[in-house]
Amino acid sequence: MTQKKSYRLSELASHLGLKLVGDESCEISGLGTLANAEKGQLSFLSSPSYVDQLSGCRASAVILSEKFISRWDGNALLSESPYVAFAHASKLFVETKVPAPGVHPSAVVADDVNVPESASIGPNAVVESGVQLGERVVVASSCHIGANAVLGDGSVLKPNVTLYHGVRLGRNVVIHSGAVIGADGFGYAFDGERSIKIHQLGAVLIGDDVEIGAGTTIDRGAIDDTVIEQGVKIDNQVQIGHNCRIGEHTVICGCTAIAGSAVIGKYCVLGGATGVVGHIEIADGVQVSAMSLVDRTIKEAGVYSSGTGFMKTAQWKRSTIRFRELDSIARRLKELEKKTDTE
Repeated sequence: MTQKKSYRLSELASHLGLKLVGDESCEISGLGTLANAEKGQLSFLSSPSYVDQLSGCRASAVILSEKFISRWDGNALLSESPYVAFAHASKLFVETKVPAPGVHPSAVVADDVNVPESASIGPNAVVESGVQLGERVVVASSCHIGANAVLGDGSVLKPNVTLYHGVRLGRNVVIHSGAVIGADGFGYAFDGERSIKIHQLGAVLIGDDVEIGAGTTIDRGAIDDTVIEQGVKIDNQVQIGHNCRIGEHTVICGCTAIAGSAVIGKYCVLGGATGVVGHIEIADGVQVSAMSLVDRTIKEAGVYSSGTGFMKTAQWKRSTIRFRELDSIARRLKELEKKTDTE
């Protein structure tokens, strides 16, 4: 996509700290994929599986590692981590409009709330009593911030975000539209006839530099707090139950559901639609494949998967029948082993 911003390739090399090969004066006005980039755009090669696309790429420059420079005859920026370099480059072209500081006339802000001059409160936003707002905070239209919530410096709430009472955000937290932070956890005690609500008395604590996707929900703790540590990145439509703890710099992909009191370590990656049962722990550095069910504690770093692999329906049905027969197969195998041992 072509942006309004434009840089000479030498400027990009300087900003990104990369070695330039080619025309320093080449103008770059946007970013594009190897397959679809046009003249004037910058692309990147992050995986060897896409190296064949270099031959047909029309980008004016490509970020790639030095080992692939012989496969590309155009301008290049050399990087040991092209995908990370591309991530930094994307920030240079972002065109997100920063709202002007001030409180919109339609916003409702409690009298005891101090709004810093650098903060922005959008149309129809509601900020309840006792809320603490840091410098450069942005509260977009129709957000609701419950009593005694805290928003650290540079935090941004996109439209229609809801923070319940007592939620605390660190610095530079970004929460996207429709997210609900601090709703009651799903806690009930069955007395033999009906479910009795366990009132949720904790809060949600979110560390610095956390980003939370659209439609995601994070429940408040029952007694202790639900904690999201610094640098965590959470995708859209994720559910995190009460009293969970998510370790630093963990990445949680879309539609994942984490039941209450689960503890996720640092630098983990949970693939899309992962399910994590409650009251278990996942060690630091664990990666879980998409659509896996984690139903017991993981004590060692590594890559984990569950479920059956993708296959044609007819083959899957035959395999399902075989799964049902596993118990009887195992019994017959034990009987054969016993006979073999006695012979």
